[in-house]
Amino acid sequence: MPKVIVFGSMNMDLSIDAPRMPAAGETISGSGFLTNAGGKGANQAVASARLGAPTHMIAAVGADAFGSELVAGLEASGADCSLVRRLEGVSTGVAVIVRTGGENRIVLSAGANHALTATDVVDDLRVAAEKGDVFLAQGECDPAATEAALRAAHDLGLFTVYNPAPARPVLDDLWASVDLVCLNETECQIICGVLPSDDTTCLEAARLLRARGAGTVVITLGAAGSFGLGADDAALRIPAAQAPAVVDTTGAGDTYIGALVAGRVRGLSLEESMRWGAAASALTVSRLGAQQSIPTAAEVEASR
Repeated sequence: MPKVIVFGSMNMDLSIDAPRMPAAGETISGSGFLTNAGGKGANQAVASARLGAPTHMIAAVGADAFGSELVAGLEASGADCSLVRRLEGVSTGVAVIVRTGGENRIVLSAGANHALTATDVVDDLRVAAEKGDVFLAQGECDPAATEAALRAAHDLGLFTVYNPAPARPVLDDLWASVDLVCLNETECQIICGVLPSDDTTCLEAARLLRARGAGTVVITLGAAGSFGLGADDAALRIPAAQAPAVVDTTGAGDTYIGALVAGRVRGLSLEESMRWGAAASALTVSRLGAQQSIPTAAEVEASR
């Protein structure tokens, strides 16, 4: 079986529940404080590994307690962390999350996530990659390193997946190195100028990305499910799976993307992978936290 190689962020999430967001200068009482492993890259790597794909992580953390805990947790999920660097003089990334009414507000300190250069990442990629593997990157690490890694992975014959989160402009010629782009409504509007609110606008946005050079496009739509446009120009609309309850949406999108790449290496079709992602995400939102809420393949199968 091919493997998934993830280049991305590793953060410690400090999360608390509040009845509402405080006003400027105001202190309010919260509850349910949690310290959880997070970061988009690490979340997606955990989802990929738990959903049955051999998964390797390329990343950096600080030489601190948070870094040690993050690496240990990722290894416990089944991911290979031999290429995760422990760096002196820089802190591990941290996300401060306020949960209000099932939604979340996040303040992020990148720390070591921005420490790896393009040369660092490409060198690590050449060590780990084999033709036919899947390479996955997001937008929380250094932009130059991310773009260089996507180009290098594509040149090495890997199937490249890009999750532009948080969204930012990229060079037009990068899209030709992206075999699958997965993004949500907000990211889609920033990148394409089109808010995907129905099938017509989803198709419009996906075709714009395809025209720029991207291969397959998948747009996640929250409770409305997801939309896909394959390289054969066949459109797919997959409904959201029914969640047992909506407790915390942190990590739901990352779980979906992890399912997409795990489905790819397991030989599933795009439609099957999108349905797998919908089922996995529904379980994630029914639990608190990021990585600790991500289900296993057996749990997803039992829920369908």
